[in-house]
Amino acid sequence: MYRVKIHGAGSIGNHLGHAARSLGWHVDICDIDPAALARTRDEIYPARYGAWDPEIGLFASDEAPRGGYDLICIGTPPDSHLNVAAAALREAPRAILVEKPLCRPDLDGAQELTDTLAETGIRGFVGYDHVVGDAACQADDLLRARAFGAVQTLDVEFREHWGGIFAAHPWLDGPRDSYLGYWRRGGGALGEHSHALNLWQHFAHGIGAGRVNVVDAMAAYNRDGGIDHDWIGLVNLQTENGLLGRVVQDVVTSPVRKWARVQGGSGFLEWQCGREPGIDAVSWRSGEAETQQRLFEKTRPTDFIKELQHIHAALEAGDGDSPIAIGRGLDTMLVIAAAHMSAQARRAVEIDYDRGYTSAALRLC
Repeated sequence: MYRVKIHGAGSIGNHLGHAARSLGWHVDICDIDPAALARTRDEIYPARYGAWDPEIGLFASDEAPRGGYDLICIGTPPDSHLNVAAAALREAPRAILVEKPLCRPDLDGAQELTDTLAETGIRGFVGYDHVVGDAACQADDLLRARAFGAVQTLDVEFREHWGGIFAAHPWLDGPRDSYLGYWRRGGGALGEHSHALNLWQHFAHGIGAGRVNVVDAMAAYNRDGGIDHDWIGLVNLQTENGLLGRVVQDVVTSPVRKWARVQGGSGFLEWQCGREPGIDAVSWRSGEAETQQRLFEKTRPTDFIKELQHIHAALEAGDGDSPIAIGRGLDTMLVIAAAHMSAQARRAVEIDYDRGYTSAALRLC
């Protein structure tokens, strides 16, 4: 039986705890706030999943068991991720899973995490679960088959009013009550909805376009009443092999639009999350053929179950490659940091991967 420790008893911690228990794993959840642990037991978990699971251990963070875990998950706010991850690595688990976004946009400590993972051999994963969902896997298969001719451009949008986030966190009155209202802490549209940037990079990687090396962004920031967050980011991207495309992320659009389109010389592919409630979709056309479509049933809890199943399979296979490997999440953090830099300087930014996962890797064009 896999043993899992989860840091953070908020929404993500509950989802991961339920997913792990659905797989029959042992779960301990810890948090620095006793009220968060009580809320998990008495409100969040039973409201979402029908009843509290008494097999789950609940611990204050400084009293939680240490050592003996296969996987340690970090679902705390992003500005605490790297410190919590460093402590988790000292427990020598087989792997850690860090929720997105991986860290603050200043990237402070990101390279040190990478170095420690390499030194210890512990596997690292990041919580961009969309790329291991059924719909994304179907899109991957079609892209690898090169059914659409040479890819000409790639667009991804995650446009979603963040009222849904606060509905899932009723103990928060709004963005100022958490990291969400502060882009430097990892909040705002570019951080919170960075699934879009990550999905763009994932598809670009799958077609052999290389990593993003130029970012040209515009963003609008809300600095009303002490908060400081971007509410929309428009990001133009170029890869090492010359692919051009665009990502849009915002926290104001309703109804939600989570969509990607790959345009090829002889066809197209579209991916859509939540095409209708409980349904993801992939549509494609090759040449003169009729447009085809596949629909995939899912729920929000199954996103996390598939994520943990993927990690389990990767650990058991010993395969070093994974679309949610921590290096992929760090690549996304470089693009987030570059987008903020570009938007504020009103100039494009180049990414130099030889300088590692540090702010020194970013240079204004």
